[in-house]
Amino acid sequence: MKIKSKWLILAGLVVVAGLFAAFGLNHNTQAQHFTAKVERGEIHDVVEATGTINAVITVQVGSQVSGTISKLYVDFNSRVHKGDIVALIDPALFKGALLQATADLENAKANLAAARANLEKAKAALVQTKADYDRTVGLTKGGIDSQQQMDMAKANYDSANATVAAAAANVTQAQAQVSQKEAAVTVAQTNLNYTVIRSPIDGTVVARNVDVGQTVAASLQAPTIFTIAQDLTKMLVYAKTDESDVGNIKLGKPVTFKVDAFPKDMFHGVVRQVRMNATTVQNVVTYDTIIEFANPELKLFPGMTAYVTIPVATAQNVLKLPNTALRYKPPLSQEEILALYKQYGIETGERKRVNEDPAAPERSAPAGGGQNQPRTPRADAAVVWKLHADNTLEPVKVLLGITDHSYTEITALLKGEVKEGDELIIRSVTPKTATPGGPGIRR
Repeated sequence: MKIKSKWLILAGLVVVAGLFAAFGLNHNTQAQHFTAKVERGEIHDVVEATGTINAVITVQVGSQVSGTISKLYVDFNSRVHKGDIVALIDPALFKGALLQATADLENAKANLAAARANLEKAKAALVQTKADYDRTVGLTKGGIDSQQQMDMAKANYDSANATVAAAAANVTQAQAQVSQKEAAVTVAQTNLNYTVIRSPIDGTVVARNVDVGQTVAASLQAPTIFTIAQDLTKMLVYAKTDESDVGNIKLGKPVTFKVDAFPKDMFHGVVRQVRMNATTVQNVVTYDTIIEFANPELKLFPGMTAYVTIPVATAQNVLKLPNTALRYKPPLSQEEILALYKQYGIETGERKRVNEDPAAPERSAPAGGGQNQPRTPRADAAVVWKLHADNTLEPVKVLLGITDHSYTEITALLKGEVKEGDELIIRSVTPKTATPGGPGIRR
């Protein structure tokens, strides 16, 4: 009895093992496919960039003269108006320089007066010597005076003329000295005026770089004391955009952006300029895209990082497929894939440029059937894999349009058929035994 029971148990184990082996063999020979549906809807192609928020006009207020800061009248975030006094440099040395220049001017004016007096004296002497010379000439002709007396009178007259000329030159020199001293007074007065630092614009103080008692030196360049932003209710974003994207950015395009300070808020602006000045960092070329936006509540501050989204194209009511379907490759050998291509009339190669394929059909029959806004399509052809109900695969060649990096527009069907709701394979899982030495997962 015990022997019979053992045989029954052994037979049962054999049957179970056979069923398990059969089930496992059938299970392992079937690949499991994961799919995503073809949808109909909108696609928004955008350019994403990172930028910095700046004021429209920012002025660095410096000092024209060197000295010690004696007073500061404003601080961070202070509102100022054009002409307001914002700082004062100790004026003592400059007042002394002005007093000295003024005294030198008075001295030059006195020298000018003395030179003019000497000129008048020389002119009077010239009149006297001329009269003596004329009288001597008449007497000499009458034989009364000798030739020697006439020569002496002529020499005195010539000397008086030279003295007048010298006195006139002294007057001119004294006048030049007066002008020079007047210029020195003007410079000293200007330097004294520069000790009072005023705001050049209406705005807000965004930076203060000095303290009271600090010495500023303006020998080589003007030191920056304050930085004033003109109007923080209107600001700019300087967005760094890649060279591959600047061709799609148009002036006047609406822009949205976010900042870390208000992660739940969306801010809006407009593209005002794409600057041609390129910046190259580690062989990456970028251009500054200037975005203007309103900041009426003064929520955003200069220097904040902005994460910018610039829409460049939109497609409405079109067929779109997931981008994961474009990256999928079936777990088949190259010969099997080529056989399927040949079966469904697809040329060799999974993807090629349309303008490099003269046999590609015209793009006059878009698959989406919707109305699209003007945009720049990708003009790429790709092969995606459709899953049938009997678990068979069909390659379909499509023409691609714009993408939002999650979905891509189908602009035309080149080979095969795809409609809304069709299942496209995005991933396949195959048993390890089905692929000798290979992985168990194919995508």
